[in-house]
Amino acid sequence: MYIDDEVSSILTGLIPFFTSICFYFVLVTRDPEGLWLTTTLKCFPVLALMLFIKMHKMDRYCLKIFLGLVFSFIGDALLNIDLIPQGMAAFGLTHICYILAFGLEPLKLHLSVIYYALGITLWIFVNENLDEVLEIGLPVYAFVLTTMAWRSLVQACTTPNIINILCAFGSFMFCVSDGIIAIDMFYVPLNARHYIMATYYFAQLTITLTILNRQGTPPIDRKKKKRSRKN
Repeated sequence: MYIDDEVSSILTGLIPFFTSICFYFVLVTRDPEGLWLTTTLKCFPVLALMLFIKMHKMDRYCLKIFLGLVFSFIGDALLNIDLIPQGMAAFGLTHICYILAFGLEPLKLHLSVIYYALGITLWIFVNENLDEVLEIGLPVYAFVLTTMAWRSLVQACTTPNIINILCAFGSFMFCVSDGIIAIDMFYVPLNARHYIMATYYFAQLTITLTILNRQGTPPIDRKKKKRSRKN
């Protein structure tokens, strides 16, 4: 009963997040750039995740994830009003916060190869269509983003519970989401806003849920342990 209550509490805390996502996808029916109402609708799910973190005991890890969400909130707003370099800088700070949270030990450098290879491939495709600012900014951002995804994968391999595994997959989806944005803006239009936002919100959710590891054993793992004791 305790475990069920705790899972129920977590799901209840995420109601504002899922509700705001529904509002976004239902009410934003076209490209929302430059519109303050749709900017608010776009940013609110991240704000809901920030509030979810505030419901829990804060430590340094949680604070880093929280700050990452703050910069994401700012980045969403800036990108939505077409301030691309500024928005990219804000999201770069987001990923630095996440990297600091996930840590750099153990290094497991071999796990980074696929991420950096994908990042370089994408840069080759879009490079000739970038302006002077983005010629420098995009590779730097891609490096920070792929490093974040790599460190999330290392966290999942080092401490393989369901939350960390979901986070590793979500971090990869963050790369996919941003990759689609880059292709759409600088290579060929894809009209994939719904997929971009769905993968982005999924990524932010899975990264945020890693704070539950700092509140004790994740609920699903506790449930497994309880069953094993009964057996």
